[in-house]
Amino acid sequence: MVEPALGEELLRLASADNFRDVAGPDTAYVASDGTPLRRGVAYRSNELQLTDVDAATIAGLGVSAIYDLRSQHEVEAHPDAEIAGATWHHLEVRGIPMSQLRSLTSHEAADAVMRSVYRSFVEVPGARAAFGELLRHVAEAEDGAILFHCAAGKDRTGWAAALLLHIAGVDDATILDDYLLTNSFSSATREKYLGLVREHLGADKVSIYETAMLVDGRFLQEAYDAIAERYGDRTSYLRDGLGLDEATLAKLRARLRG
Repeated sequence: MVEPALGEELLRLASADNFRDVAGPDTAYVASDGTPLRRGVAYRSNELQLTDVDAATIAGLGVSAIYDLRSQHEVEAHPDAEIAGATWHHLEVRGIPMSQLRSLTSHEAADAVMRSVYRSFVEVPGARAAFGELLRHVAEAEDGAILFHCAAGKDRTGWAAALLLHIAGVDDATILDDYLLTNSFSSATREKYLGLVREHLGADKVSIYETAMLVDGRFLQEAYDAIAERYGDRTSYLRDGLGLDEATLAKLRARLRG
């Protein structure tokens, strides 16, 4: 594990603008019991379409394993750049259905699509299997840091990060604030894609599609509500839904906390 040097706390990558340390983009978050989180354990990102400089920066952080949460189609369309010293693993979680995304006609439709995506993280067996495997890999990692990502680094990645912070004992208000950082971190990428929407679909479609390109606390709450309905609470979801026993959760806490 590589600890960040003084002055390097807020690391930004030009070619992956939603890359950040799960423990906090600047100073480390603090768990509810006062224990600070350990930086340099896990990183999150959008897809790794990287410049050589940014790929070298990630390698320099000691990242030894990359977990790609995208669908097979997304991986084939935009394969990750290679990171020296890191092995690549595919843990597929379906994101926003492209067939539904292409046919969005209203804010309500976009909102409904996003809510269904977050419910799927809880309700779809394949998604639960992938998230469970990711968390087990974080718990068992012995050498180097891990990096996980999806396409935009906001939904699938945002949910995984929220689970890790919860396991580490971070309060829900801080988890929500961290989740919402995507809206500022990835603003340049979002504007680029909204520009394409304006060019190809018309200016009237921009605000509709923006709903699907932003994170919203209501989306995160949708996943929490699905957990409450199906499992009762996040402890039961982690145990019964993701298959994480107490020994694995204890290892996660030990790795994530300072």
